[in-house]
Amino acid sequence: MSDALSPDAVHLGLDLGTQSVRAVAVDGTGKPLAAASRPLTGHRDGVRHEQDPEQWWSAAGAACREALGGIDGGRVRGVAVDATSGTILLADPSGTPLTPALMYDDGRAAGHADRVNTVGAAVWERLGYRTMQPSWALPKLLWLLQHTDVPPGARLLHQADLITWRLAGQQPPADASHALKTGYDLLADRWPAEELAALGVPDGLLPEVVRPGTVIGTVCARAAAVTGIPVGTPMVAGMTDGCAAQIGAGALGPGAWNSVLGTTLVLKGASPRPVHDPAGVVYCHRGPGGSWLPGGASSSGAGVLTRRFPGADLDALTEAAAATGSTAVVYPLVGERGERFPFRAPDAHPFVLGEPSGAAEEFHACLLGVACVERLCLDHLDHIGAPVAGPLSLTGGGARNRYWSRLRADLLGRSVTLPEQAESAVGMAVLAATASGVTLERAATAMVRGGVELRPDPARTARLLPVYLGFVDELVRRGWLEPEVAAHAHRKADQ
Repeated sequence: MSDALSPDAVHLGLDLGTQSVRAVAVDGTGKPLAAASRPLTGHRDGVRHEQDPEQWWSAAGAACREALGGIDGGRVRGVAVDATSGTILLADPSGTPLTPALMYDDGRAAGHADRVNTVGAAVWERLGYRTMQPSWALPKLLWLLQHTDVPPGARLLHQADLITWRLAGQQPPADASHALKTGYDLLADRWPAEELAALGVPDGLLPEVVRPGTVIGTVCARAAAVTGIPVGTPMVAGMTDGCAAQIGAGALGPGAWNSVLGTTLVLKGASPRPVHDPAGVVYCHRGPGGSWLPGGASSSGAGVLTRRFPGADLDALTEAAAATGSTAVVYPLVGERGERFPFRAPDAHPFVLGEPSGAAEEFHACLLGVACVERLCLDHLDHIGAPVAGPLSLTGGGARNRYWSRLRADLLGRSVTLPEQAESAVGMAVLAATASGVTLERAATAMVRGGVELRPDPARTARLLPVYLGFVDELVRRGWLEPEVAAHAHRKADQ
């Protein structure tokens, strides 16, 4: 591997989201040169959520052409793609979609999840996530097989796979990050053939899989005409959108964590070894090289604000909330019921501790509730032996609220960093730079730009800790949180 990254090189990251496709061109110093996006539309009907896969390709082509329009093609050294986790479709042998894409949160496969978890119990237990949720890719694949006339030679594609196939002009391997929710065995580096056969998954349906960061092909002439990416540009196997954002934040050293606060709260970290969670709420992606990326996604997050304060001026509410000094806490579930991290409780539902008076205090109680969930996530991770002592970065839409970020730092009692430009497309540009022969860590060191550091106020931390511990104890009282995790949270607070 080379130790140097040319500052003049251009690396392209492509992010396939739910609402848009975004392309970002970044140079070897991390400077963004150009970015462009195109909207995506989907169809929701009850638990169903679909998109037209062909729309991904047309949107990706337009976004890439715009982003690269003013850049000398000779400077472009690599491209990598991330996408939503668990989004799949079936395609014919030429890569033409046979079905709509079942999106990451499509819930129609609930009737197949129990069978998946029974047949694959030993594998899922060994991999650490214990059970697959109905929205994961493997239950949805069984639903597709049941409801589709599948021709010989058909292929299962993850969302990113359709784009990489079009870019290469032939089917390249999938990456292990997107394949995780389809049942790929990250420890054995293979598909669990016996379990998949027992579930009725046809031979040859699933793609070859490689680790993220592997060069999987080059851009073909037909794709170059559509996207503006030069012919022969190396394609690097990508990761899911959450892992891509983690790379964009530079949270790659052992014990480093990236806390992404969007509609829900997602924590992604780095570990030199797999992290096994007996509760099954934390699972690991395999990163480039020998790294492991443990993490978990909560059902709580900033979505509680739009749910409780629809159409409100959130900046004005933040200013009013900051002046209240209130210590009331809302358990900030985004939906009506069910939590998945830092504990699994299908019956969990929102509640309020204290008596917030008026909109400003209720708003503050929501901000504080998210901070409490975030600290409990880190306490749970520490409890199961995950390294958590490294740097912590805050990203996502919620991190743009500076008061909220300070409140989170104060309740956590640790310094946090707000990276300058952490987003999934940037993370993929950093990963694409490894096609030039540098390690991902070297690429991140050169390209991830540091941001603002927020240090905790010790007096405020001391005032907020009893509020946090009261929240933890209430979760135990309701039967949702294991007492052992609560006891660990109390010990950490005492330290």
